[in-house]
Amino acid sequence: MGSILAPGATVTPTGRHRDETNPLPHTTIEQTARRHRVVQWATGNVGRPALRALIEHPTLTLVGVHTHTPDKIGTDAGRLCQLPTDTGITATGHIDEIIELGADCVVYTPRVLDIDTVCRLLATGTNIVTTHGIFHHPTSMDQALYARVEAACWSGGASIHSTGHSPGFITETIPITLGSIQQRLDHMMIDEYTDLTDSETPWTLLGMGFGTSQATFEPHRLTQARRTIGPSLRLAADAFGPPLDAIEVRGELATANQDVQVGAAVFRKGTVIAQRITVSGTRRGKPLLQFRSTRYCSTNISTDWPLRPTGWHISVEGDTPLEVDLLPGETSTQANAASPTYAANRAVNTIPHLCAAAPGIRTAHDLPPIAAALW
Repeated sequence: MGSILAPGATVTPTGRHRDETNPLPHTTIEQTARRHRVVQWATGNVGRPALRALIEHPTLTLVGVHTHTPDKIGTDAGRLCQLPTDTGITATGHIDEIIELGADCVVYTPRVLDIDTVCRLLATGTNIVTTHGIFHHPTSMDQALYARVEAACWSGGASIHSTGHSPGFITETIPITLGSIQQRLDHMMIDEYTDLTDSETPWTLLGMGFGTSQATFEPHRLTQARRTIGPSLRLAADAFGPPLDAIEVRGELATANQDVQVGAAVFRKGTVIAQRITVSGTRRGKPLLQFRSTRYCSTNISTDWPLRPTGWHISVEGDTPLEVDLLPGETSTQANAASPTYAANRAVNTIPHLCAAAPGIRTAHDLPPIAAALW
């Protein structure tokens, strides 16, 4: 895909660690084996396990931490992720201090993406791997935004990549892998289940509409699903042939057949107890790739939805049909607790491959299969 650059932007890669004689976005053993200097940006649910992984990683060196929380400024990185020993690296709230470090890569995991910050980091030659989903499919991005980010990448000779476990691993890596043994793909459904029956934070669930009498799905959540899951499905479909024609999103609610105890709260009979969002990628008027997220606080619900433990079920219809289950833990409680770590590890393991890639917005098609440096 050619670059679309903002007026006056330079297209000369000037990054610190680029092999200018080999601009293709493919990595070599030598490129991925060398030690990279990394900053963790944000220390929330995903940021904390990412920070721990960076500190303990055999081929990555943590050089800085950025936080948006004033109380965390000056706190040692080890304490921020509950490690028993300090690292000597303390958190800062200033981007200038991060830029001065000259890091190879930033793991960018704040709750809200700041495009000004992203572009400034890229323009200084710092690669970014992020768990925000807007960069999964560059050709379907807002073109003005795409042009701005590409210009920043080429100005600094840096790359940016969106990844995580969902979207990312389950919407790209797994579908592309399962598609590799097909000659004809008729339909693929990726079901994601989140069992919230043992939740100890019912106030969070109330904020999501559980335990309420709402009759329709919140529009912003459907919009968010379209923005994050949709591009990822488009990317996976591109691996199978012609692009998807459209992305369709639907939200459904199910109510409780009886009062349900959730943590310290009681969700009354007739209130929302389960939610389902389906993102469909269509081709020739029929769903080809679908992602369906089901969250539930009880199995005694008003519909006949299939409810499984926290994890994924993938159903493939084609000349070699498949039914695949991925269960992240022995119990849903264990799986829910580990979920942020799946996203964090995927991002951290991508760093060496992204640092060796050519400048620009890089996708799962551009990078090689992500191999972890296990220890």
